[in-house]
Amino acid sequence: MPTNEGALDRIIRVIAGLAIISLVFVGPQSPWGWLGLVPLATGLVGFCPAYALFGFNTCGLAKR
Repeated sequence: MPTNEGALDRIIRVIAGLAIISLVFVGPQSPWGWLGLVPLATGLVGFCPAYALFGFNTCGLAKR
């Protein structure tokens, strides 16, 4: 899998994922907070399947 997320995009995804997951433990304590695993995982891996599907690339590296 090639990387298709830039550094800023990855940082935002990790922070957003952790914030959403925190809703499982604090606040409304809803199981919907586990959806935060999606942005967390894509931010840690650096690959977003939706970006690949639509042809987006925020990586900043030159396309080959």
